[in-house]
Amino acid sequence: MPELLIEPSPHIRAKASTQKIMLNVLIALFPSVAAGTYIFGLRALVIVVLCATFCVIFEALFNVITKRPQTVSDLSAVVTGVLLGMNLPPSLPIYMAAIGCFAAIVVVKQFFGGIGQNFANPAITARIILMLSFGKYMTSWTVPFPYGKSAADAISSATPLASPEVMPSYLDMFLGNRAGCIGEVCIAALLLGGIYLIIRGIIEPLTPVCFIGTVALCAFIGGHDVPMQLMSGGLILGAFFMATDYATTPITRAGKVIFAIGCGLITSMIRFFGIYPEGVSFSILIMNILVPLIDRYVRPTPLGTKKKSSKEAAK
Repeated sequence: MPELLIEPSPHIRAKASTQKIMLNVLIALFPSVAAGTYIFGLRALVIVVLCATFCVIFEALFNVITKRPQTVSDLSAVVTGVLLGMNLPPSLPIYMAAIGCFAAIVVVKQFFGGIGQNFANPAITARIILMLSFGKYMTSWTVPFPYGKSAADAISSATPLASPEVMPSYLDMFLGNRAGCIGEVCIAALLLGGIYLIIRGIIEPLTPVCFIGTVALCAFIGGHDVPMQLMSGGLILGAFFMATDYATTPITRAGKVIFAIGCGLITSMIRFFGIYPEGVSFSILIMNILVPLIDRYVRPTPLGTKKKSSKEAAK
């Protein structure tokens, strides 16, 4: 009779590795990077490529200095760099992008133990740091298709959320013919990448649907233009690619629903009542911080045990 083995979970191990998951995320991001390059020119591609390069360099150097095993081959640093680059305006100075990469990799990720140990999404946190530190440059937008225009004519001062009175058509917003960050303007490309991740089983549709649905409901109740609210800013990018981060989101499905609804509510409050026209980044960061609390109170009952009362669980 074979020996009975007793060991902690996980008992079932999937064939998917971190590298394979990150590779699929990069494939899903490719349409948005390509669309951003087509819409804003080669400068947009340079920003994204340099952000990915800076992130890999910072992670490699940190591992060398701290004598940790090299982790750049898992592609997580590349994904962080690409996501950060997609959250930046094409005209941002290169040294500012490098500062954001340092904050994402060294401060947010590596200082807390590396991949899987970070308390918040590195790309989101780095974008907020850059926004608070270099607000003027982070809100200087490049007009779509700036080819052949002078430097002055190629800069637009507002996005649809900041100036709804000059809102483009819904078709232009869907296809990316508007000002904004490199990877957030083309909704068609983002949806294509998001659907790819769902089909490949990398993410579940639960979080994006609850996040986007909450913003849509709040916009409808508040009498706002619902399609404009859904297609403006970084909502689609954040919902599919950053609110679904494994390390910084709840474990259970119920927790994911609470997390996503919270993101949607905070996004809506900032957009409709705050001083910032956009609130996706702040909402995801705030909910990232609340994840341990969500996981504490929303967790499955282990098989074969009695469910604790609310008083017992609080002890």
